[in-house]
Amino acid sequence: MTGVLEVRELAVRISTRRGVVRAVDGVSFDVGRGEALGLVGESGSGKSMTLRAVLGVLPPEARITAGQVLLDGTDLVPLDGAALNQIRGPKLAMIFQEPMSALNPVMRVGWQIAEGPQVHLGYSRARAAERAVELMRRVGIPDPEQRFRSYPHEFSGGMRQRVMIAIALSCDPEIILCDEPTTALDVTIQDQILRLLARLCREAGTSLVFVTHDLPVVAQVCQRIAVMYGGQLVERGEVREVLLDPHHPYTLGLVRSAPDVENVRETLVPIPGSPPSLISPPPGCRFHPRCEFAEDDCRETDPPLRPLPGGRATACLHDERCAGTLELDRARP
Repeated sequence: MTGVLEVRELAVRISTRRGVVRAVDGVSFDVGRGEALGLVGESGSGKSMTLRAVLGVLPPEARITAGQVLLDGTDLVPLDGAALNQIRGPKLAMIFQEPMSALNPVMRVGWQIAEGPQVHLGYSRARAAERAVELMRRVGIPDPEQRFRSYPHEFSGGMRQRVMIAIALSCDPEIILCDEPTTALDVTIQDQILRLLARLCREAGTSLVFVTHDLPVVAQVCQRIAVMYGGQLVERGEVREVLLDPHHPYTLGLVRSAPDVENVRETLVPIPGSPPSLISPPPGCRFHPRCEFAEDDCRETDPPLRPLPGGRATACLHDERCAGTLELDRARP
């Protein structure tokens, strides 16, 4: 599989009055062409900041201090805003969590979809409008010719998110970044949006990076998963393999604390303790204060992500103790 996006040892620092936050700390992952990668973790784990660093839309107090973001071999990190604007849209697009804040409230929806093809693809106004209507129809917006002239406040939350998907697809990008795009939607609408997004990207051969804290969403949309904790990647691999047999205690904790629709009687087990401070993280493994498998060396060594058989990787010094635990949990009466 040809890689379209390669993130290499990415580091992001945020300056605050309390100190420097190590928001993203040496994160590396690849996304293959036409592949969907889920980036998961608790709030504050660094997943959304990673996505914003890839897109080049970090807040003013944040900056990339190390690493590369390679899109088709071109490093995006040193590029200025003008150069990035030539890439956003035709090659790289993003769907945000709350469409109402991402959409222009005083611009008609159809022209917001048509704007990308006009700017990036050189479409005439008439051709761009036709493209927008076609996309509105593809994403399931009824009466697209009429709704073209509607404003965002005239759409429901689910329909606004369909508009965001149409905008993201409008220039046929190679990869779409999704920052928890269905969090604000009810379960039924969420399922419709996820199925729509997965189908459209599959048909177009578009790659996805899908940021979420919801493991069932990852299982529905993605082929591979990358788990973040404390600004670092702690586990990576095929979705089914990782969720059925975690090799990092944090991933195990996430799975134990997530509802399992196939086993409604299963007791949810919360992860004890709190996420680490990213201004002064604990020495050694950042998860060790919350880990049931921690030993003395976990308090001294910050383990790198290391490969496992079958294309998986973990950042646990004692992954052999974690492996198989979930199966034992489920075997208990």
